[in-house]
Amino acid sequence: MPLGDPEGGNFEYTCEGLPETLFACAVPVADMARAVRFYTEVLGMALLSRGDSESYLVRGRCRIVLRRSDRPGIDTGIMFGVDSPYNTRRRLIDEGVRFASDPARGPMGTSVSFYDSEGNVLTAIETGAEFRPRTTS
Repeated sequence: MPLGDPEGGNFEYTCEGLPETLFACAVPVADMARAVRFYTEVLGMALLSRGDSESYLVRGRCRIVLRRSDRPGIDTGIMFGVDSPYNTRRRLIDEGVRFASDPARGPMGTSVSFYDSEGNVLTAIETGAEFRPRTTS
């Protein structure tokens, strides 16, 4: 019997219960105040709630949870969708942000990677690009 069927019948699943979107992601931080400043002042996110061990931020449909950690400074794998990674890079240069990479074209579009205040790597990637698989020679 499927756990989700209280009547014990045979239910054929199509897309029910499958992930549709990434709801939120967590980023490790050592200094909560410094990280909240970076994400609100540099990345323009709104602070929903702030605590000693977790803070919650949002911008559009992007939700971030900042979590206190003894081990920040990771490659998060987070890719923020932006209109232009070149515009994002210009803005972040003006804010004194350090970069992990220059803008580069990849299969999912042009992206640029940068460090947040805690040394975590974040990526800004263009949202309007078509997927182009890499060709192997």
